Amino acid sequence: MPPLEPREPPMTESLQAPALLSARGLAFARNESPVFGPLDFDVDAGEALLVQGDNGAGKTTLLRVLAGLLQADAGRVEIEGRPAEPALRARAIAFLGHLPALKADLTSLENLQFLCGLHGRRRGQLPAAAMAIVGLAGYEDTPARQLSAGQRKRLSLARMWLSPAPLWLLDEPYANLDLEGLELVNRMVQAHLRAGGAAVLTTHGAYAAPPVRTRLLPLARAA
Repeated sequence: MPPLEPREPPMTESLQAPALLSARGLAFARNESPVFGPLDFDVDAGEALLVQGDNGAGKTTLLRVLAGLLQADAGRVEIEGRPAEPALRARAIAFLGHLPALKADLTSLENLQFLCGLHGRRRGQLPAAAMAIVGLAGYEDTPARQLSAGQRKRLSLARMWLSPAPLWLLDEPYANLDLEGLELVNRMVQAHLRAGGAAVLTTHGAYAAPPVRTRLLPLARAA
């Protein structure tokens, strides 16, 4: 597997600026039943926020709220000190969810090229090289529907690596990966943070945090 080489810094304006991501009084309810919150937290450039909790604690819901896929019932989210309006979220956030967000009939390489066309691509990074980094060299012409769950996760990680967004939201990024894949996630997060990015990761606690500067946000099921 090729080494992870330094990348162009993400689109942060200044490392002296406000937190890359901040939330104040953030809360979400479903059918009038609280799911999480109110929450207050910051994530600076160069660090990770590890969201821990059992199934049903609201980890995935929190990431979907941060990504703008769900609307919070209370509180606010800011990116680099500015309200997280849709256009800013689209520029600043790359989201890795439980679903791979791949087109089944496109090849692996075509999927990456399509996604780069939608979301942009970090300067100097190429889809084929990203596939090699995540251990998928030789699968460029393989339709996504023929990939295993672990290979689809690796292809989604290649998409994250290509993204120019400074903030990664990673929902259970270790799922469906072998030990080599777990190390790959940690190395990618390390490289992204060294370049000035930040990451929010969810885990149910079975996996240790990546070896980076980390804040912890525990979530518990609402009573």
